[in-house]
Amino acid sequence: MSVSSDSAKPDQPNSTNETVSQPAENSAAPNRMPYLSNFGSDVANSWLLPDGVVDVLFEDAHKQEVLRHQLIEQLITHGYQLVCPPMIEFTESLLSDASEDLKRQTFKIIDQLTGRLMGVRADITPQILRIDAHHGGTGIARYCYVGDVIHTLPSGLFGSRTPLQLGAEIFGCASLAADIELIDVLFTMVNKLNMSAALHIDLGHVAIFKRLAELAELSDSDTEQLMYLYANKNLPELKRVCRALPMGDDFYVLARFGHDIANLLAKLSDAAQQDSQIATAIDELQRLKNYLQDQWQCPVSIDVTELSGYHYHTGIVFNGYINSETQPLVRGGRFDGMQSQTQALRAATGFSMDVSRLLAHTQLDAPTVVLVDFAALSNANTDEIQTLLQQVESLRQQGYRVTMPLDAQDSPDDVTHRLSMADDSQWQLQTV
Repeated sequence: MSVSSDSAKPDQPNSTNETVSQPAENSAAPNRMPYLSNFGSDVANSWLLPDGVVDVLFEDAHKQEVLRHQLIEQLITHGYQLVCPPMIEFTESLLSDASEDLKRQTFKIIDQLTGRLMGVRADITPQILRIDAHHGGTGIARYCYVGDVIHTLPSGLFGSRTPLQLGAEIFGCASLAADIELIDVLFTMVNKLNMSAALHIDLGHVAIFKRLAELAELSDSDTEQLMYLYANKNLPELKRVCRALPMGDDFYVLARFGHDIANLLAKLSDAAQQDSQIATAIDELQRLKNYLQDQWQCPVSIDVTELSGYHYHTGIVFNGYINSETQPLVRGGRFDGMQSQTQALRAATGFSMDVSRLLAHTQLDAPTVVLVDFAALSNANTDEIQTLLQQVESLRQQGYRVTMPLDAQDSPDDVTHRLSMADDSQWQLQTV
């Protein structure tokens, strides 16, 4: 059965005799102020933090400050001088000897006073180099520091862009004794924390690869290609590339046997074995590994192809890992201090860590949280109030957290004790 087009359509208003009805009031409401429909989402978006940036709240914030204080006090008691460089500097000083990686990690801003380019620090170590060049003199100097740094990009998957960096540096000592002292300080600090995990140390020595590159007279492009292959652990491609390089077998040996420090020297060519710098570097690695295992019973691995700081480090390098985490908690190693007009390059070594990374692996003692009874506080006379204030001050000096409530509903969530008025008109501390 066919249906006519007229019967299938709804009745249409007469264009000449009928007016089109207006939409109902409630249907028009969303269109009168369309900006209101986006207001909630705009507010939510304005509260979003950038990727890699988080709030540190409540117990974690307290824990972070406790860790910060405990760690820096340990460094100070070991003879390290505390310095607090500024968050911003002119890029000429902040990035004068910086690697390309550090330059990319540094936010640049324009100084509104001078029009010069400034950088927001992404690492505090370059600032320590500047401080030592001006104030360190020619003898041995020890520095420690703690402060926020800001990165343009997160380091690793889910990495933070705002680490709380803490570190220690020794300038003016070229011997292995300085590296051993830093290792001792690091483990003393960590062992005094209530940590649920232990450090694993991965050792390397960039001087071995640097010296081989000098002996083979490698070009910069060949050097960068080898470093790329080492970083990706691509042994088949590395073997192919090394066939075309001078001393190519030695560069392949570094990747193939670089984890076996006891046999590494024997696997190298005669020219490499007879080089005093390479032999010294391998000996330093072996001595430091033995020291870590004997003194601190620490798991130690060796990787002489760890060259992530190749353009900055000059000798021993080490990374400290917690459990199976892919990003190191601690990074350290040898580097050269800045050259000033009055002194040559200064041997230096140091380490740094992100304190916020410790939050998941440490615990604070459970706090004692005291709440003053609001009813008793409201009915107390002047003398009783004075006695209460004295007792509250005494409890706070002992480390108790005491809340004086502002109303009957003002109460922390984790109250452990209550300070109430006893029958003898004395304030009494009671367990909840």
